[in-house]
Amino acid sequence: MGSELYDVERDRVVWGLANTGWLLRAWTTPGGLRPLHLTPDEREGRLGRIRARRLLATPAWSPVLRGVEPYTDLVATVTRSVAAPEAVLEFPYDWRLPVAVNARLLAAAARAHLERWRAHPAHTQARRHRVDEREGRLVFVAHSMGGLLVHAALGDGPDGGELARDTRGVCTLGTPFQGSAAAALILNTGRGTPVPLPHGRLRDLAVTLPGLHDLLPTFPCLDEGLNVRRLTTVDIADLGGDKDLAQESLAFHERLRGRTLPGHRAVVGISQRTVQSLALRQGVVEPYEHSFRRHSDGELMRDADGAPRRFDVAGDGTVHRESAALSRATVPLALQHGALAKGEAALEAVTAFLEEDEHLGPPQAAAGLGLRVPDLVAPGARWTVRVHGADGPAGLECTVEEVTETGAPGGFRTRAALEADEYGDEDIVAGRVTVPAPGLYRVVLDSGDDTPLTQLVLAGAEAEDGPGLTD
Repeated sequence: MGSELYDVERDRVVWGLANTGWLLRAWTTPGGLRPLHLTPDEREGRLGRIRARRLLATPAWSPVLRGVEPYTDLVATVTRSVAAPEAVLEFPYDWRLPVAVNARLLAAAARAHLERWRAHPAHTQARRHRVDEREGRLVFVAHSMGGLLVHAALGDGPDGGELARDTRGVCTLGTPFQGSAAAALILNTGRGTPVPLPHGRLRDLAVTLPGLHDLLPTFPCLDEGLNVRRLTTVDIADLGGDKDLAQESLAFHERLRGRTLPGHRAVVGISQRTVQSLALRQGVVEPYEHSFRRHSDGELMRDADGAPRRFDVAGDGTVHRESAALSRATVPLALQHGALAKGEAALEAVTAFLEEDEHLGPPQAAAGLGLRVPDLVAPGARWTVRVHGADGPAGLECTVEEVTETGAPGGFRTRAALEADEYGDEDIVAGRVTVPAPGLYRVVLDSGDDTPLTQLVLAGAEAEDGPGLTD
């Protein structure tokens, strides 16, 4: 959801509008997300109704996936690290579509961009300062789903091999190379239980989207008690997905299996509570915050009683740690998924990667600290911020601030006084807080270092059914 989408037929922005009132209407009115649903024509490959106009320039929000921070700081960081602004190409894309479709568009755009840059006068000047006066090559910086596009563009397309040879490196930030269990939760929302309006809106949208199915977990994640296995197309249909889209997605991931990325550096989120596996009972998903490991011969690690051993590897709150890297060479940062392309430590990691400095790892948030907040709250109602991995509240400051349309803090700001959790958990402190009005808010946890933890939360009463944005 990191690109602004524009409906050319209706002449309107359908995702990414810089207006918190629009954001609330999109998630709480019947027609709010209708323009994003994939049409039969789009399923058949007849595209053009929706155009990706730019990278997200204002904060957005989604249930389950939670806050999506804008990419303004990341683009500025990249631009400061290159010979001239013309060396940078932003690539917005229609995230509703299959990753394979967008990867082909990315490959073509990257090839054309490289040829333009190599013909630019600033490129000629920059070569004089490089070893052997080498020509410029491509460097990809990709957050979340964008890393899957790069992986496919360099490994699955007709020009993949040649494009990979013209690539110096790839820096991914929180990319779910093996998928995310959160995608299964989105498709399953509401099965067997009542569901808040925004979550239902997301589920109804997600079942039509090939792009969402490409984010489903491909690693063994289905906990069956004495066995653990990968999801099948039957499982995906059972939990609420589209069987045909699931089949196409599994075939796509199989083509990428075992492929590496040139000069890859993975920035991964750690210490945040993250769903890593699930059980499926009569069509209802039960999420678990643990994963499994296998011996070198492929056999599942088991305890003395023969039960699979369970490991909590955590992650960034959306993507668990082991899915966010193709190898063990990673840059771990205690940041939430949406902030991995905005946090200061992540931006320092990108700068070091681009400038090829000796990289010993950027500053990290206090070891083991994690932040957990609701994704949707009601104005005027008290809700809880929880911090885990802390010995106590000393040295921690937690604030909640209104977010303006530009992403900057607004007029409202309050402090959440942290104290021992009411449930008595020794490594959790919590604070209660209230926000006065509907809108988007940012929770900021400062532990005294240079890398505060942040998470966006939407405040808004669930609207009654009424006229939607498209009516």
